[in-house]
Amino acid sequence: MTAGPALEVAQRPKRPQQPQRKILRRVVDGVLLLDKAQGMSSNGALQAARRLLNAAKAGHTGTLDPMATGLLPLTFGEATKFSQMLLDADKTYEAVVQLGVETDSGDAEGKVVATRPVAVERAALEAVLDHFRGDIEQVPPMYSALKRDGKALYEYARAGVELERAPRKVTIHALELLDFAGERCTLRVACSKGTYIRSLAMDIGAMLGCGAHLSALRRTRIGAFDVSAAVSLQALEACATEARDALLAPVDALVAEYPQLSLDGEQARGLLQGRVLALGRTDAVGPVRVYGPGGFLGLGQWQDGGRLAARRLIATDGGALDASA
Repeated sequence: MTAGPALEVAQRPKRPQQPQRKILRRVVDGVLLLDKAQGMSSNGALQAARRLLNAAKAGHTGTLDPMATGLLPLTFGEATKFSQMLLDADKTYEAVVQLGVETDSGDAEGKVVATRPVAVERAALEAVLDHFRGDIEQVPPMYSALKRDGKALYEYARAGVELERAPRKVTIHALELLDFAGERCTLRVACSKGTYIRSLAMDIGAMLGCGAHLSALRRTRIGAFDVSAAVSLQALEACATEARDALLAPVDALVAEYPQLSLDGEQARGLLQGRVLALGRTDAVGPVRVYGPGGFLGLGQWQDGGRLAARRLIATDGGALDASA
């Protein structure tokens, strides 16, 4: 028996690889006050808003944990240059604290590690809260994004590693008991940057002797911004595409706390070119909002002798330099 001819396997021709389509995004400048929903990460919220606005450049001004809701200012375009202003700002929260139950993370997303009976009177709780008003020292929780040797603390915590953490000074400007129902209390906390509300909840529980964890958190204020002016992602999505930009606050809303200074066209041009302006304002100190004939230029900084230097400026198309505007 002789072998038959070898069968040739037909090779399917390869399809030409389609070039990846690049998303064309547009220039959007401003601040979106977002009311973040529970269960969504801050970055997830940012990317969803960026997609709805089709914005080329976006950032946020400090994160909220996925379990938290409330005010999350998002910056777009030139506003991203001033995000640090809100990172450093005071903040206000409404926090629900569950007494008698401790978790490994200090919040409702952690595993329960201890339970104790609760026998706390309102007067005793008020007395304990008084210990946390004003300047205090607070140990950051292990479940936090603080870095140690280039690695976030929560990564160590998830691996079962507990590290020593140095206490940090923070300020509790106001601590108000809004509601108390035996084993659960609701607090309004106005605090400085760097304050961990879950650490506050755990410390209150420890002082009461029953333990506690943070069961819910809502951020209601950052600096001059209030959650009452914020919109949800659902509201943003429901808005007509061309109307979404109208929901953005202007770039200079991020620096509204500073005094305002108006320059003429020649002065504005000099500042944008990096020159220090001798304006003779010997009584002026600190940062200042600077405007030219075409609008907001950015932040300036007063120097000795009444001289004005640029601190952080926005990109301009030249309109701000038009002395005839």
